[in-house]
Amino acid sequence: MHPFMLHGDAIVPHTERTLSAGQVGLMNGWGVFSTLRSQGGVLFEFHRHWLRMTKDAEAMHVEMPCGEQELERRLCQLLDANGCLDATVRVVALRNHGGMWEGSSPMASSDLIAFSAPLKEWGSGVCLGVQSNARFAACEFVGAKVLAWSMNLVWLERALARGFDEVILLNEHGDVSECTSANIFAKFGKEVITPPLSAGCLPGVTRQLLVDTIRVDGYRVVEATLKVSALRHADACFITSTTRDVLAVRAIDGEELKQDPQFVAAYHQAFAQYLEDYVRNHPRPAKPAPRA
Repeated sequence: MHPFMLHGDAIVPHTERTLSAGQVGLMNGWGVFSTLRSQGGVLFEFHRHWLRMTKDAEAMHVEMPCGEQELERRLCQLLDANGCLDATVRVVALRNHGGMWEGSSPMASSDLIAFSAPLKEWGSGVCLGVQSNARFAACEFVGAKVLAWSMNLVWLERALARGFDEVILLNEHGDVSECTSANIFAKFGKEVITPPLSAGCLPGVTRQLLVDTIRVDGYRVVEATLKVSALRHADACFITSTTRDVLAVRAIDGEELKQDPQFVAAYHQAFAQYLEDYVRNHPRPAKPAPRA
């Protein structure tokens, strides 16, 4: 993590004690978040992240602490303070009121918190484990990116202890949903299949770009139900996320999968080109003029 964080509209050292137990969201995981990528100081697909975050906030009864343009400005201010324009950014809207454990000190209805960290090098491929009954696809709040994230962290920690890099999460029907922090795609001939949102997966921004925007000649991305057994017989698989881009799956539960490096490279290159074009065409917000 970089040395400075954003709390409200202030940039402070991340070691500063700025939060309290009386903030209901801290004790109950009552809040929403998003993880963004900054490339050259440009927040990649910020509007898509904003739309998803505000949709989740409305569902979870969390008031967004500021508007879209103001949030983008504050996050850019955080990046400048940390002196790192290529970074991962985590932004949180935290609910402060509600329930019997609410603190007595005056607080806004919600808090804005954001951190940044260096981009991670993920390597050239991943080995995945499998976790049953990890997503409840029928849940009212399925697909919301909420702070109650500890189950994902435990599943990931358990997978890492077993020598895996990530873990495939199955829903109550035994269908593939997603990984703890990535969506999954599988190639069958000229079709590239990813689980539908109804399977319980998060609507990842990179996932959605591959579904409706980024194209690779000769292939068609479709949403359809997948079983782990189907993944084992796919021509190739990859996972996607905001910071991973497109990353090949090498094995599932220790069983090596078929590999198609040219196919994965084609999607990786298509995404990289989209990212480059986006950064070139979306300049950073202008800094406010200094006060007289």
